[in-house]
Amino acid sequence: MKSNILVVDDEPIARQSLSDILRLEGYSVNAVPNGQAAVEYVRTHPVDLMIVDLRMPGMDGLEVVQVVNSVSPETEVVLLTAFGTTESAIQALRLRVHDYLLKPAPPSQVVNSVNKGLARRDARLKARAGTTADVEESDLNISLKDGTNIDLSRRLIQKKNQEVHLTPAEGRLLHVLIENPGRVYTHRELVLLVQGYDTSQREAPEILRPLVSRLRHKLEPFPALAESIVSVRGTGYLYEADK
Repeated sequence: MKSNILVVDDEPIARQSLSDILRLEGYSVNAVPNGQAAVEYVRTHPVDLMIVDLRMPGMDGLEVVQVVNSVSPETEVVLLTAFGTTESAIQALRLRVHDYLLKPAPPSQVVNSVNKGLARRDARLKARAGTTADVEESDLNISLKDGTNIDLSRRLIQKKNQEVHLTPAEGRLLHVLIENPGRVYTHRELVLLVQGYDTSQREAPEILRPLVSRLRHKLEPFPALAESIVSVRGTGYLYEADK
C-alpha cells in the first residue's frame, strides 16, 4: 500500500515541485495551500507524513504541527522553510518533528527525509502494537520470593493487603523490563517501546525520567520489585530478576 503524504505550502511552485518529486517515488500525495486546510484534511483523511512550510499566512507550520500532534499523533512531520532560526528549530524538536529542512532542499534530501520518517513511523507502530498487545492481552503473572504478585495483564501489583494499579505507560515500561531480565535498555529504546515514538539520545532521558520516577514511587510498598529496576548510569535501565 502506498504511503499517504500531505504537502502544505502557500507557494504554488514549491507545492507542485514537492508533490511531483514524491509522486515519482511512488507515494500517494495530496497538497494544500495553508495551515487551516492542512488541519481540516488531517481530521478527515489518513496521513502518514506531512511536509509543512514553517512560514505561512494565518496558521504557521508550528501551529499546524501542534494541532496534528493532537488529532493524528501517528503522522510524521517534516518542516521545510527558507527562514530557519535556532528558536524555531528548538521548538520543532520539542514538538517531536521528524526533520527540519532548509529551502531549497535538493530532491534527494527531501526523499531521504521522507523515507526515514516513514520508516520511523513503521517502527513506532510495530513497537506500540507489540507492547500494548502484550500488556493488555497477556495473562502474564509473576510472583516474587517476598510474596509480591505482578499481574501485567491488569497492570496490578499486590502483596498481602497492599495493592497498586499502574497506568498503561507504567505497565508497558515494567513489562518490557521484566520480560528481558538482565538486558540493558537505552533511554531511547525505552521511549520507543513504551511511548511509541523515536527521539534523540539526548532528549530521551528527559522524557523517560519522570515516568521511571512515578513507577518507582508506586512500587515503594514492594521493595523487592522496586530495587529490581536498576539505573545504568548514562545508558538506561535494566531489570535484575534476583533482587
